[in-house]
Amino acid sequence: MTTTVVMTSHERSAAQAYLRLLNTVRAALDAPAGRPGAPVALEGVIAEADEALARAGLAGNEAALFALVGGLTGGAPAPGRPRR
Repeated sequence: MTTTVVMTSHERSAAQAYLRLLNTVRAALDAPAGRPGAPVALEGVIAEADEALARAGLAGNEAALFALVGGLTGGAPAPGRPRR
């Protein structure tokens, strides 16, 4: 049985901001060593995610955030086991 998650616009924005942050961090970690600007690039997406989480009332509520992210992506990865 598939569960549909109905999100407010703030919740959708928070989940999307989290996914952008996750993708940016992955790209930074995969970048060649010594690439200038990686920490600066992370600073902006971290701030965006923090603001979006606060607007949606999700700051500090990882379980609710991951449920929303799962609604966008078709399922959230299990804790401690990254999705490949």
